[in-house]
Amino acid sequence: MIYSDVEKSVDDVLNYMGNEISFAMTLALGKPILFINELYRRAKEDSTIKLNIVTALALERPRIKSEIEKRFMGPLVDRIFNGTPEFDYMHDFRTGKLPKNVEIYEFFNKAGGYMETPAAQRNHLNSNYTHVIRDAMDFGCNVFGQLISCREIDGKTMYSMGCNTDICIEAIRELHKMRAQGAKVAIIGEVNTELPFMYGDAVLTGDQYDMLLHGPEFNYPLFGPPKDSVSLKDHAIGLHVSTLVKDGGTLQVGIGALGDAIAAGLSMRQNENEEYNRVLKATGIVDKYSDLIEKIGGTDKFEQGLYGSSEMFVDAFFQLYKSGVLKRKVYDSIPIMKLVNAGKLAADKIPADIIELLMEVDGIHSVLKEKHFKMLCKYGILKEGLKFENGYIVDGNIRISADFNRPENVEAVKTLLGSKLKLGQVILGAFFIGPRAFYKALNSMSEEERMQFGMSGVEKVNQLYGNEELRTLQRKDGRFVNAGMMVDVFGAITSDTLECGRVVSGIGGQYNFVSMAHALPDGRLVMMIRSTRNTCKKVKSNIVYSYGHTSIPKHLRDIIVTEYGIADVRGKPDSKIIEEILKVTDSRFQDDLIKEAKLHGKLAPDFELAPEYRENFPEKLEALLKPFQADGHLAPFPFGTDFTTEEIAIGGSLKALATKKKPAIIKGLVAELFRPIPPRAKPYLERMRLDKPTTGKEKIMRKVVLSAMRAHGKI
Repeated sequence: MIYSDVEKSVDDVLNYMGNEISFAMTLALGKPILFINELYRRAKEDSTIKLNIVTALALERPRIKSEIEKRFMGPLVDRIFNGTPEFDYMHDFRTGKLPKNVEIYEFFNKAGGYMETPAAQRNHLNSNYTHVIRDAMDFGCNVFGQLISCREIDGKTMYSMGCNTDICIEAIRELHKMRAQGAKVAIIGEVNTELPFMYGDAVLTGDQYDMLLHGPEFNYPLFGPPKDSVSLKDHAIGLHVSTLVKDGGTLQVGIGALGDAIAAGLSMRQNENEEYNRVLKATGIVDKYSDLIEKIGGTDKFEQGLYGSSEMFVDAFFQLYKSGVLKRKVYDSIPIMKLVNAGKLAADKIPADIIELLMEVDGIHSVLKEKHFKMLCKYGILKEGLKFENGYIVDGNIRISADFNRPENVEAVKTLLGSKLKLGQVILGAFFIGPRAFYKALNSMSEEERMQFGMSGVEKVNQLYGNEELRTLQRKDGRFVNAGMMVDVFGAITSDTLECGRVVSGIGGQYNFVSMAHALPDGRLVMMIRSTRNTCKKVKSNIVYSYGHTSIPKHLRDIIVTEYGIADVRGKPDSKIIEEILKVTDSRFQDDLIKEAKLHGKLAPDFELAPEYRENFPEKLEALLKPFQADGHLAPFPFGTDFTTEEIAIGGSLKALATKKKPAIIKGLVAELFRPIPPRAKPYLERMRLDKPTTGKEKIMRKVVLSAMRAHGKI
């Protein structure tokens, strides 16, 4: 049933389902904002309604705390998120006004977003991405809603899950099963025509939903978070990872600064290869890891290109597509993939001996069956307009026997071959989110071009189970790149939770990709770890001897990358693993780790780390990379940004100031009180509305901004 009135749709759900609702939504962008806001309003007004909201990664505007933040973030937030409705339940949750009859449960959240929120910590649902629907059904979810798009196709209105096929395909399937067994369920689709209409497994008919919300009010602007800036440390990690990716292979990578850093490194490798190799030489990467790079990666341009297989189809993948890196097409056909991988069939050319080649790999029978004829037409191996009648291939008045035991029939069919393969995809994703420019770029594509970006559920994207042979062929030379918070010296990774039990984010699909990397014969797992972090104004190592929580156990170790290097620790004994990880550790913390390892007998008493790995200091790394940044490479926003030039400078300065210790901040501020205002500071002060302060508070804030920008080298 189609609704234009959200209030009426909620009325009908409550009348049918009763007052106990466990409402499930997917993560990130694919939430039906107007429907859940109205459902929440009813529960807020009527305490007899028991509402559980089961979801993940609620998209929120940045929270502004101080007056300086308000001046900096206010105009930016208004500009970037203009027109996108907010989640009313999240506003009340953050301000402590959530009614007692409403509970929120999430299986994943923005990293660090709930560290100081006890209710969210208590209600965290710990599930692998591929198990979320199973666990949600066990939890009692009975109403499901998602954001979808629609389009007329061949005269019929079709719907696309667009940004979130991830768990939505399985959710709808399981809810229909529950209904068939007598359970009361409701499935809602909120149609927003701003949402890119994506293909693959995303397309479905409207009868899969009980309610479809259509109308102008539902076509609100999509939430488009701005990109994070990429530090030189992150660029160093991205450069190392870029050398481990093999031409003709497969890439999985996530959202954020590290994902952009990898994409920047791969794009540089493709389009500025000479300069790329100069960076690798200057930083010592190519010399230190030449054997590993030659074995599993490369530094040359991508001739075959990469295929993307990633739960997160993020802007970084789109940038790789634009830069000519993401171009290896895969097909949902085992025989075609066998021939493509063997170099006997290419996307842009059907070879004359294709019939013989397909028979060699058992792709078709020597006496062609109709189902195989349809397959040949579907993928463009045979040209359009042909028919199959009584064992003959018919082209107008021409009839050719499909008995390929006779050479003359094989020869005759060659006149009916197509020119290139169809239905190739350069990526298979499960959900997407990115800046609004990303959505605009997808919407502006032709349908044929957008069909290259397939969408499916995590049960397909995140694992091999169900069609192992095909997915193994498609994901050859897979490089599954994930980020962790910490790693111990034995290779165990901590990614989602602290040892005290507080959840930082959630496991998401990380374990799925880790296990797939080990299951694929030519796959490799690459875990990225920033070697240090700033905590309470103090630098701490993210490489530790041991830790009280493990996300990925040490027996699943493989490759670990920090800004200082690559530790290939697969198939190595404990002492060698420790040594390799020490080589990529910040040198300020190496001695303590060595001392503890010797204390427990894990390193020999006379062990010494080679001198060339004793120089892992941030100052040296920055000195190596700064010249290339000065030449226009390794940019903080390699693929553009929603921020203005002034906002980048101000934001970076204030962020750097926040990491300084209080005495240093006070010293800089006191010095600034006696300095004149430099003319070049004018545009920054105007942006902060501090160019003409009228109160003492504004004058102090102006000096704080000037002190931060001076310390950061911006004025």
